[in-house]
Amino acid sequence: METNLLFLGLFAWGVCAYFFGLHRIRHRAPEDPKQHSLDGYHGGFLLLCACLPPVILIFVWTGASPLIIDAWLESLITEGAGALTSDELDVLVAKAKALHAGIVAGDASADLLNAADSYGRLRLMSDAMLAASVALLALGGFTLARARIAPRFPARIHVERVIGWILLFASAVAILTTIGIFFSLVFEALRFFEQVGLGEFLFGLKWSPQIAIRADQAAGSGAFGAVPLFAGTALITLVALLVAVPIGLMSAVYLSEYASRPLRNFAKPAIELLAGVPTVVYGFFAALIVAPFLRESGAEFGLVLSSESALAAGLVMGVMIIPFISSLSDDVINAVPDGLRDAAAALGATQAETIRQVVLPAALPGIVSAVLLAVSRAIGETMIVVMAAGVAANLTANPFESVTTVTVQIVMLLVGDQEFDSAKTLAAFALGLALFFITLSLNMLALHIVRRNRQVL
Repeated sequence: METNLLFLGLFAWGVCAYFFGLHRIRHRAPEDPKQHSLDGYHGGFLLLCACLPPVILIFVWTGASPLIIDAWLESLITEGAGALTSDELDVLVAKAKALHAGIVAGDASADLLNAADSYGRLRLMSDAMLAASVALLALGGFTLARARIAPRFPARIHVERVIGWILLFASAVAILTTIGIFFSLVFEALRFFEQVGLGEFLFGLKWSPQIAIRADQAAGSGAFGAVPLFAGTALITLVALLVAVPIGLMSAVYLSEYASRPLRNFAKPAIELLAGVPTVVYGFFAALIVAPFLRESGAEFGLVLSSESALAAGLVMGVMIIPFISSLSDDVINAVPDGLRDAAAALGATQAETIRQVVLPAALPGIVSAVLLAVSRAIGETMIVVMAAGVAANLTANPFESVTTVTVQIVMLLVGDQEFDSAKTLAAFALGLALFFITLSLNMLALHIVRRNRQVL
C-alpha cells in the first residue's frame, strides 16, 4: 500500500476519532458535573492515541525497511555471484531493481532475475506488514483511549504534554538540520582546503576554477581566489539596499502614520505582491528592460555601461526586496504603543518629530530585523544576477561593469557531471561555508544593535 494512502486513511480515522470523543464526553458529562477538561481535549486525546503511534511507525518503517531489503538483496546476489567488489555489487543491485521496475537493463542471468523477483516479493510483504501494523496500532490506540474517556479524566494534561513533546521534537529537528548542514559544509570544505590553501581562497584576487580533471584533458591550473566573488556579492547587495531600504522604510512610515485606512488596505497588499513575483521574472525584466535602458541612458551622458552590470542587477534586486522591508517595518511601527505618540504630542512634538525621535527608535529592533532579512535575501539571490550581472568574476567597485556573486558560482560549479574529488567541485562547499559565516556575522551584528537600542530605551 502506498504511504500516501496510509496517511490519508489515518487522517480520516483521526477525524472520526475526534468527533467520536466529542460525542462520548458530551453523552457522559451529565453523569458528573465536575468535568476536568473541555470537550475538545477529549476528542484530541482520542485523535492522538489513534493516529500518533501509527504515524511514528510509518516514518520508522519507511526509513528502516529499504535498508533491510537492500541488505538482503545484496546478500542474495553475493550468494549467487560469488566474491564481488563494492562497485560490482552496487551495479548488480541497481540492475536487479531496474528489472523489478520493468526497465530494460540488458541481458540478465537467472540468478539476477531470481533476485529481482525476490526483491519484489519482499517489498510487497513489507508494504502488507506495514499496512497491517498501522491498522492494528490505530485500532488499539483508539480502543484504549476510548475506555479512558470520562468526565474526570485529565485529558487536557495528556494532550498538552504530547503537544509539548511534538513541539520539542520539531525544534530539535530544526536545530539538528542546521547542525547537519554546517558539518556537511565543513567536512567537504576541509577536503577543498587540503588542495587549495585557506589564504589563497580568502585573499586571492583571481577566480578561475577551470582545472583539468583527467590527465588527458586540457584545462588551466585553476585559481581559487574568492575576493572577486565576495566583492561582487557586496556590490550588488549594496546597490539593492540603497534602493530598498529608503523606499521600503519611507513607504512603511507613510502607510502606518499618514495614510488613510482605505488607502492602507489597498497599498500594503499591492506592495506585498512584489514578494510573490518569481525571481526569474525579475531576471527577465532586468535583462530585457533595465539593462538596455541603463546602457542607452549612460551612452547619452558619455558613460560606458556593460550589457550586464551590477547596477542593473542591484536595482531590480532592490525592487524585489522592498516588500520585506516595507511590510515588516510597517508591522513593527504599528506595534509601537500609542501612549508614546500621545506623550510626545502632549510635550508639543509635531507628528514628524514624534516619528523621528520616538516611533522609529522604539521600532528600531524590528526594522533592523527587516533589513537583515532583506540582506540575506539579496545575498542568496541567483537568477537575477545570472541574467543581469553575468558570471564573470571581475574584481571591481564600478557598478557599471559585469560582476558575479558567490551563489552564482556555487551553481556554476555544481552544474553537470562533476568529480567530487576535484578542487573545482569542492570549492562550492567552501563558498557555502563562507556564506554561512557571513550570514552568521550579520545576525550577530543585528543582535548587537538591538541590544544596544533596548538598553538606551
